[in-house]
Amino acid sequence: MTAVPQSSAEACEAPAWSRRPANLAAAVTAELVERIVRGVHPSGSPLPSEPVLCETFSVSRTVVREAVKILQEKGLVQVRQGAGTMVTPPAMWNMLDELVLGATIAEDESLAILDHLVATRRVLESDMANVAARLANAEVIDQLRSLVERMDELVDDPASYQEVDRAFHDTVMQASGNRIGRAVVRSLERQVINSARYMGRTGRVFCVTSNQGHRRVYERIAAHDPKGAAEAMFTHITEAWVVRRSGPGEPTRLRR
Repeated sequence: MTAVPQSSAEACEAPAWSRRPANLAAAVTAELVERIVRGVHPSGSPLPSEPVLCETFSVSRTVVREAVKILQEKGLVQVRQGAGTMVTPPAMWNMLDELVLGATIAEDESLAILDHLVATRRVLESDMANVAARLANAEVIDQLRSLVERMDELVDDPASYQEVDRAFHDTVMQASGNRIGRAVVRSLERQVINSARYMGRTGRVFCVTSNQGHRRVYERIAAHDPKGAAEAMFTHITEAWVVRRSGPGEPTRLRR
């Protein structure tokens, strides 16, 4: 990521905390994550020294050290003997971390990071739909049918529709038995569910079209058609994101 030129004063400007945070290390960490992602402290450059960070945030060395340790755990910095604390390349960042992902989404005008997030969901959920079609019992199939029918009733209430939408996807994931895949998808969703950039366009037309995709997934699972279920889920996630991603009258394509 290209760094935005900053004067030393701008780079060290303290955050405007209206009230001193209870957890200073967490607050300093969050601010430094944003600065690193924005390029204030670019990859390959040293993080400001401990005394500078102490002065910048008006905190103790203990707080700064704890914040730097957390940044290391997130993959944003490395402590190198004789070189200090260096900012790492974006390829080393933990993109499943809430702060890192949130800051990256906020800075990414191209929405490429959300394209990648959706592509990850698509791969995992398609595979889980495949397995669910082989393993789903009558109870799961009845539950999926009830959720699809409920969404048909909620097309004029996007907020409620989205809650049932998430329940439908979660039911498919649970039916697959893939706890790791489900955990990854749920983690990603939890971190972006309130993001206007991710939720994009909503409304009756979107809900109606979206639930057609859900119905195709349900029908293929009910028919115990693994390949068909995987294809239906792949298509549904792709098409739903293409619509949400685009502005009014501006169809767009999902990055692959």
